[in-house]
Amino acid sequence: MTLSRSLSRILGKDAVSLQPEILAEHSTDRWFASHPPEVVVFAESTEQVSKTLRYASQHGIPVTARGAGAGYVGGCVPMRGGIALSLARMNRIKEIHFADGVAVVEPGVITGVLQQAARDRGLFYPPDPASLKECSLGGNIATNAGGPRCLKYGVTRQYVLGLEVVLANGEVLRTGGRTHKNKTGFDLLGLFVGSEGLLGVVTEATLRLLPRPPARASLSASFKTFRQAANAVQEVFRAGFLPAALEIADSFTLKSAREHLGKSIVPAGQGHLLIDLDGQPASVRSEAKSLARLIESLGCLHLQTAVGEAACEELWQLRRKFSESLKSTGLTKLNEDIVVPRGRLVDLAEFAAMLRKKYGYPVACFGHAGDGNIHVNIMAADYHKDPVVHARVEQALDELFTQVLAWDGVITGEHGIGLAKQRWWPQATSAVSRDVHAALKAALDPRGILNPGKFVPGSGAQTQRARTRRGAP
Repeated sequence: MTLSRSLSRILGKDAVSLQPEILAEHSTDRWFASHPPEVVVFAESTEQVSKTLRYASQHGIPVTARGAGAGYVGGCVPMRGGIALSLARMNRIKEIHFADGVAVVEPGVITGVLQQAARDRGLFYPPDPASLKECSLGGNIATNAGGPRCLKYGVTRQYVLGLEVVLANGEVLRTGGRTHKNKTGFDLLGLFVGSEGLLGVVTEATLRLLPRPPARASLSASFKTFRQAANAVQEVFRAGFLPAALEIADSFTLKSAREHLGKSIVPAGQGHLLIDLDGQPASVRSEAKSLARLIESLGCLHLQTAVGEAACEELWQLRRKFSESLKSTGLTKLNEDIVVPRGRLVDLAEFAAMLRKKYGYPVACFGHAGDGNIHVNIMAADYHKDPVVHARVEQALDELFTQVLAWDGVITGEHGIGLAKQRWWPQATSAVSRDVHAALKAALDPRGILNPGKFVPGSGAQTQRARTRRGAP
């Protein structure tokens, strides 16, 4: 009996698809790798996920779980074929409880949908990845997603109170709960958050919600140089401010935005800061005024302050369009989400300028200045067509990651390792760390069926049935 027939008999025909367009859709994400699954399973319940994994474990069939496919590192590409397990239909918000300050959700819920539902009830879910209108909470949990508000509020891990996880053998684990403190045994929540689908499949999450701040203000400030903008970041902290978000952009990012969006939208200068404040109305107004005075004293070229949700969102449209503006150049955008110690922002910009001069490719730096998580984008024409260009870009990336690690930084802050950063995984970790990862993988997935072909190999990982195909995203 074929795999699809066996799964249809176990799960029902509506849960299984062999349609070519469905297989193609589930063969890739927003990175460049692609590999088709043999079959796509659309789970609608924990029971169906459990049955799928129990069958796959018994027969040694690879299973790659998938949310919305909004990742940037090939994390949900089914490199060993087998089953692509879609959780998109598990998209119910089961509960939002104001008194307990929690939401109970299925993994297919879109992040922005939960944020709005919480907001409608006077609550606040802070994690805000750039793809929040498209990415799923299950994918956020798998990668420990962040976003601009990480500075004040932290990443996804800080908001996961409880999980229901189906293990590789089909058993269902419930860990944590709905209390905001819990020290019962090991931190199993932390084990699964950020595990990139290698240890289990999340089928339900209990998430911490905060009271919604009633007021918001944003400040947009441009500077003559990136160095001035980076120095202003340190002065903001030195003055005792803790913004909700603090974003920075360099000259090439701003140049691309001017060409794509228009000069009237992008202020003059070669460095830009966008700062967000939230809290009670009186304190936000007072803090915004004080912060504006500080920024002006640091020699900014242009400063604009917005108060209120609608006005702030107008300022943020520039930041939200940076990636689109870079893509509009026609160059291939290789987005690396490295993190450096915050005091290294200027060093990073100068190193990016060195790479640009040495290799001849523009390098755009923008992102989360408040926590040092900067998106370094090498922009290269013909990256997918010219092997010489491809090799030179890879050399530039080798230099970038080597320098970041030498500064005690890390090679990924939000996107994960996936396939894109697999080559640098040994350089970024110690042998002891890799052994611990392998031991955990072997304990929870002894046959190596969960997301095989990624950075932690499984002992039973299947033979790859086709080569990775690199193509247009």
